[in-house]
Amino acid sequence: MKITGNTIVVTGGGSGIGLALAQRWHDAGNNVIITGRNAAKLDAAIAGRPNMSAVALDVTDAEAIAAFARDIVAKHPELNVLVNNAGIMNAEDVSAKRDLAQAEATVVTNILGPIRLIDALVDHLAAQADSAIVNVTSGLAFVPFPKAPTYSATKAAIHSYSVALRIQLAGKVEVIELAPPAVRTDLTPGQSTREGYMPLDEFADEVMGLFAVEPTPEEILVQNVLPLRNAEANGSVPQVLGMLASL
Repeated sequence: MKITGNTIVVTGGGSGIGLALAQRWHDAGNNVIITGRNAAKLDAAIAGRPNMSAVALDVTDAEAIAAFARDIVAKHPELNVLVNNAGIMNAEDVSAKRDLAQAEATVVTNILGPIRLIDALVDHLAAQADSAIVNVTSGLAFVPFPKAPTYSATKAAIHSYSVALRIQLAGKVEVIELAPPAVRTDLTPGQSTREGYMPLDEFADEVMGLFAVEPTPEEILVQNVLPLRNAEANGSVPQVLGMLASL
């Protein structure tokens, strides 16, 4: 993926990892369109930034995704990069029968949202030069967080989907997976100040350095996520899982 001269859509770009990366891509000379559900956050994110715009989008709404894709291609025919970053995470007690509304919302947001967006834009992206799809997963795709089983499962699913997608789109669209570690964002209550989590700016800076590597790695992995990513290969899954279970 080239680091400048792109037109990039970043879902969930009004806060957290999406915002940090969107602004850095904008600073690097890219035209960036962010999406999200919170209009105030979107407006604040693009304030004073020419060539950065915002579009309201609920990635759980299939019809809204289809309409967004039609509109964004019409307004930005040069669009060549899709970053699937929007996601939700909830703690769950699965030890007894429960209301599955949160789990179902997590699946729709974290799995169906990216799949639908890719489907809506893949023909356009395949016709563009230097096109790419970036799917944001998690270190928890490789070792699950027991307190968030559905979230962990959705990220494992998008990891698997990305691997398969990369094969099918070879020579047409570059497919890159970004798997963050625990980062200080507002993804869950108290996470933005949680001890032991990676500071957001530090994470985003390291990520941008990895995107600048040529050729771009298939997986963008900061140092903090490697213990999870490599746990199965080095036989440390029980130890890492035990650490996560103690949190």
